[in-house]
Amino acid sequence: MNLSMTRIITFLVALATLSCISLKSNAQEESKLQLGADLMSRYVWRGLNLGGSSPSIQPWISYDIKGENSPHALTIGSWAAYTFSQTSNQEVDLYLTYTFNEIVSLTITDYFFPGLYSSPDRSNYFNFNKDSTCHLFEGLISFNGSEKIPFTFLFAMNLYGNDAVRLNSDGSVDKIFMSKYIEVGYGKSIGDVDYNIFLGAALDKPKTNLGEIGFYGNQSAGVINIGFKASKSIKINDSYSLPIQAALITNPEAKNVFFVFGISL
Repeated sequence: MNLSMTRIITFLVALATLSCISLKSNAQEESKLQLGADLMSRYVWRGLNLGGSSPSIQPWISYDIKGENSPHALTIGSWAAYTFSQTSNQEVDLYLTYTFNEIVSLTITDYFFPGLYSSPDRSNYFNFNKDSTCHLFEGLISFNGSEKIPFTFLFAMNLYGNDAVRLNSDGSVDKIFMSKYIEVGYGKSIGDVDYNIFLGAALDKPKTNLGEIGFYGNQSAGVINIGFKASKSIKINDSYSLPIQAALITNPEAKNVFFVFGISL
């Protein structure tokens, strides 16, 4: 494990430790373990079709820590995506999120794509070498909106690992892009249906004359993710309601459009 990877792991441990110390200073502490799964007709992420032409099963588990009457909250969790197509991406992520007053969040995510490469070294979960790892570490800050301010905002940047790369004029690899993504959204409700309108953009401009391509498949900086998402719960009986969602998403840069439907268990 190289020095950069050691620093990232040290940062994650320090963040978790400091957050837990802050939460434990409250008189009473609430902890909650949650798990579930979403069945999606397609896996579309930030304007990218990562699930091929197959539905995607997306299980998740999270552990929430929040002190009573505390503005601080910490969530540790894992999320995954598995499709029925052998040629599509499979994904297993770990993340750590700190949230203040339910409004502002900081997240570190470790994305991992098992089976994406045929090389055993690239598919090795414990390979963190910067030149061959299949892990990608991302830092994200978000404003989650409120009743008075129904707008959301997020900024994400790749920090280490399997990012797109800058190339030198001779075609050799220079360094990773540290790719950046920004998204704004507006959310409201109509009756029992919640909806969200969003727009996201890749901020890095690849040098296409050298053969570079952006992390989001983009050949220029610009909008890659515009969509409208609606969700509601269908009452099954007095004790259970089934959450459903639908989203119309377009990627202007890729000249593509998706309509995605999903249910949550």
